[in-house]
Amino acid sequence: MRQVVQNLKSGKVELRDVPAPGCGRGEVLVATRASLISAGTERMMMDFAGKSLAGKAKERPDLVRKVVAKMRRDGVADTLKSVFSRLEEPMPLGYSAAGVVVKVGNDLASEFAVGDRVAVAGAGLANHAEFNAVPKNLVVKLPDAVPFAEGCYATLGAIALHGVRNAGVQLGDRVLVVGLGLVGQLVAQLAAAAGARVAGVDPNTERCMLAKQGGAAWATSPKALEEGWRTFTDGRGFDAILICAATDSDGPIEQAAEWARDRAKVILVGKVGTRFPYASYMKKELTVRVSRSYGPGRYDPAFEARGEAYPVGFVPWTERENLGEVVRLMAVGKLKVGLLTTHEFGLDQALKGYELIAAGKPCLGVVLGYKEEGTRNQEPGSQAKPVKMRGRVGVSMVGVGGFARSVVLPAMQGISGWVLRGVVSKGGLTAGHVAEKYGAAWAASDMQKVLSDDNTHGVMVMTRHNAHAAQVLAALKADKNVWVEKPLALSLKDIDAVQSAAEKSGRVLMVGFNRRFSPALLPLKARLAKVSGPKQVLVRVNAGRLDDGGWQHSNEGGGRLLGEVCHFTDVCMWLIGAGGEGRGTRLESVNAVQGAGQDDYVVTLRFADGSVGTVFYSSEGDSGFAKERVEVFGGGATGVMDNYMSTVWSEGGRKSTLYKKGMFGGQEKGHAPAIAAWLQGCALGGTGNAEQGSQGIPGVGELCDSSRVVLWAEESISAGKPVKV
Repeated sequence: MRQVVQNLKSGKVELRDVPAPGCGRGEVLVATRASLISAGTERMMMDFAGKSLAGKAKERPDLVRKVVAKMRRDGVADTLKSVFSRLEEPMPLGYSAAGVVVKVGNDLASEFAVGDRVAVAGAGLANHAEFNAVPKNLVVKLPDAVPFAEGCYATLGAIALHGVRNAGVQLGDRVLVVGLGLVGQLVAQLAAAAGARVAGVDPNTERCMLAKQGGAAWATSPKALEEGWRTFTDGRGFDAILICAATDSDGPIEQAAEWARDRAKVILVGKVGTRFPYASYMKKELTVRVSRSYGPGRYDPAFEARGEAYPVGFVPWTERENLGEVVRLMAVGKLKVGLLTTHEFGLDQALKGYELIAAGKPCLGVVLGYKEEGTRNQEPGSQAKPVKMRGRVGVSMVGVGGFARSVVLPAMQGISGWVLRGVVSKGGLTAGHVAEKYGAAWAASDMQKVLSDDNTHGVMVMTRHNAHAAQVLAALKADKNVWVEKPLALSLKDIDAVQSAAEKSGRVLMVGFNRRFSPALLPLKARLAKVSGPKQVLVRVNAGRLDDGGWQHSNEGGGRLLGEVCHFTDVCMWLIGAGGEGRGTRLESVNAVQGAGQDDYVVTLRFADGSVGTVFYSSEGDSGFAKERVEVFGGGATGVMDNYMSTVWSEGGRKSTLYKKGMFGGQEKGHAPAIAAWLQGCALGGTGNAEQGSQGIPGVGELCDSSRVVLWAEESISAGKPVKV
């Protein structure tokens, strides 16, 4: 399919051929018929992308602070790799569209059907693309009376409607709309439909005339407003002022204090300067409110991505309800969005629309139209390109999120003997970008293409955690070698199933426990192996907090105990020497407690020889401080690995440096050697997880036992006592 994207590094807008997105649970796949280019919002995005690195930094000081903190924690090299990787990614454009449902998620059959006409919303979801996969709470049915070219205004209509709701507009209110761009025009129409006497102000005479056609009683220039606002409001001032302008100036919010009546509401719908004159606002006791985009539910992953509902008694007008009301008002003629369309282009000519905006030429609503045959041209993958195998291991990737793009793929570039066959990602744009950047034969949104590809010898599974077990089993069943990022699975039952399948298949299975391969930890392992008697290992992880509502804390992620702590319990198992095939000491019990922070855990592993491994994992520390520290004790000796930058050993009063990495060299967490070991196993014909020395692939039983530990820890927390294993 074709999609409009922007290069964040250069600011260039492009029309690309990419795989169509997959339709997941709780989603509908929509063949787009029309999408709206919002001149104001997308112009801001284009301006930001076109800035230099210094300009971007000035625009987003919050991100600069995060980058600086990461540099202090992880080093300059790793931070710069991550930043430039993000800048290279294409950004999907568009957030308001309409079209026809061509596929329905299994759990939505009672709500939607193939052929339904719908309006869809959401940045990164309702894109300027021939197909869009959109979660149910951002989809509403489009009445037959509303053409697609008007239905694509629904998202901007919801933004305007939520602003009007925040203003509490009532019959007879005097309402002022500041800025008559697309959203301002819609606000004016909706406020008029609610029975208010609407005035609009904008320096553009044509936009003032348009507002009057939409129902505004008065629309004028700033100068004329100064002269006539008292007359319009009978001398009392405006009951509500909705600022829909887009400017860094504080002018609109300063002037609003003069125009407002006593105890009026000032609603910020657009992005404007927010330094207001305290005395003026205090004397009139004005209320200032920022309107949250489409309405309640916006920016809440539980509502938008996972389809959860709010109780109607408390939240009757969510963003989905606002979208539905907007298209209803269109159908009955109360909202006249057709007045706002100044330009129409076919998707083939989409770039002309952006040229208009970039040149600052007069335009308001720019609508893109799509050919109807798109419903019959739903191609899930790109056409295969010739890739020379020449005895190399063919690798295909399932899931190419930020970790795969910024860590795994760059680490693989220094390894020989493999070739990237295919890239699968539910979002076709990401798959297409990665495939193009790394020279893959094809990109797709469906894993089935990997399973049926004879030249794919190894599959790397890097999707969200709840999908790992099923995808690993499918790959093993298809006779593929498998690399799966941690965690292997989210239940003991699934781990048992994977272990059984891996042992029967004879294929190589590797879980992404890369720290076993780190040059910062390997010297500790070697020294500790010479220590007789019990050993103690302490792993301290200053993990930092995650944004509330993130997928890691949902059913997709399983929580950070299962999704991340497994890395560090595996380090304990490996350093102490607990083998899964009867080698080394045996794990006897797991005891875990959970703290009161967002993600605070202490997990203690006790072994048959008296050894103890402890993981202290906290989300509540300073994010600028080092993230990981490993301390080992035994036989009168102590070893310390500090954040994969240095390792020291102290014995008999003498301290020696085992590993040292400069700040500019970056951390060495073992990703490349771990993947190289797996690729070597694949190259040997996938003869199972045979030992290959100290840096070889761990046995299947060992990997599965390490994966089980955090599930036993979860059981221990629930029971409030240690779990014997």
